[in-house]
Amino acid sequence: MATQTATKSQPLAAAGNYRWGVCALLFFAATVNYVDRQVIGLLKPTLQLELGWSEIDYSNIIFAFQLAYAIGLLVVGRIMDWLGTRKGFSIAVFIWSVAAICHSIPRTIMGFAAARFSLGIGESGSFPASIKAIAEWFPKKQRALATGIFNAGTNVGAIATPLVIPWLTHRFGWRGAFIATGSIGFAWLIAWLLLYEHPDRHKKVTEQEIAYIRSDPADPPSRMKWRQLIRYRQLWAFMVCKFMTDPIWWLYLFWIPDFLNRSFHVNLLGMLLPLLIIYGMADIGSVVGGWLSSALLRRGWTVNGSRKFSMLACAVAVVPVVFVAKTPNIYAAAVLLGIATAAHQGWMANVFTTASDMFPTQAVGTVVGIGGMAGAIGGGLIAKIVGYVLEWTGSYLPVFMIAGSAYILALLIFHYLAPKLDCAIIE
Repeated sequence: MATQTATKSQPLAAAGNYRWGVCALLFFAATVNYVDRQVIGLLKPTLQLELGWSEIDYSNIIFAFQLAYAIGLLVVGRIMDWLGTRKGFSIAVFIWSVAAICHSIPRTIMGFAAARFSLGIGESGSFPASIKAIAEWFPKKQRALATGIFNAGTNVGAIATPLVIPWLTHRFGWRGAFIATGSIGFAWLIAWLLLYEHPDRHKKVTEQEIAYIRSDPADPPSRMKWRQLIRYRQLWAFMVCKFMTDPIWWLYLFWIPDFLNRSFHVNLLGMLLPLLIIYGMADIGSVVGGWLSSALLRRGWTVNGSRKFSMLACAVAVVPVVFVAKTPNIYAAAVLLGIATAAHQGWMANVFTTASDMFPTQAVGTVVGIGGMAGAIGGGLIAKIVGYVLEWTGSYLPVFMIAGSAYILALLIFHYLAPKLDCAIIE
């Protein structure tokens, strides 16, 4: 067994770099996840025209996904902690890939809701598994950066989807688009099973790298029971951030194509460049947000100060999104949305990392699952709110006002509940 402390004189290069290969696997998993997740948003105008959906019909389909996502996250974190990252993530990707392909079958609202529900169950395993893998493979000083890098895969997925969906839809129809994108997950699954294992059992990881990964103080023992976790303010702080700000990302993911179509009268091809701007900026924000926190730590900042300063910078950067609904130029709107999505991703790179800052590694999957459940509940609420607001008013203005104010309020509550970002010692 490798020693638990890396020497200060040991250069980073000597520690090995297999952990960054693991980060790459998680990056591509996030990419696949968001390809499968976003297809329905891009096809919304097509499906509404062909199948006659109302705004409320669409919001009900999205709500089915959010409901399943919340239900899945209620238990999936604990399942990940029980099965381990390798097995747990494999099962999750298999389920969501099958569900994504099954979107090609139905023509009714209930049929799409059932497929969407199944997708939500499978995809609920993605972030708990990924955050748990980061906690297993990276010391605290690199976790925010690693989280930002793998989370950038969500934006690559969001960029790749509008690049391929118009061609797939034109060539094979909307059913073919669902089948083609849903099949990608099986290729990733093969790579995952071939390349991933816990660092302590991985044959390609050096003792020096294991020592570097374990260079933080040892985690306290933990049994990770819900009734224990729920007592801690740190958990509630994480849940509040997820509940209040996850829905804003769901808003961007599922409704931005409709906003562009409704406000600027562009089709799938016409919204391609604006979407590339929006999600390209989001990609940058994810990495920069994680880098900023890690850079401040290297400069001697505390974990508490570096995470919260980074979160504050992101929360402030989101505010201008309130002007999007009144912006007359599609590219100006895309830039404002791009700033907001970049800030959200930088925010999440730090929020996810606080889970591993405040809880021992053995409990991270459960904590992220509980927080994700809170975010999914918020996402279900925002889906219904947006559906009814658009059906009644036809305006996105109230929706973007909510988006612009959610982060600052969430940070204030987070700081009140976790003023020191200290680790919860679970007995």
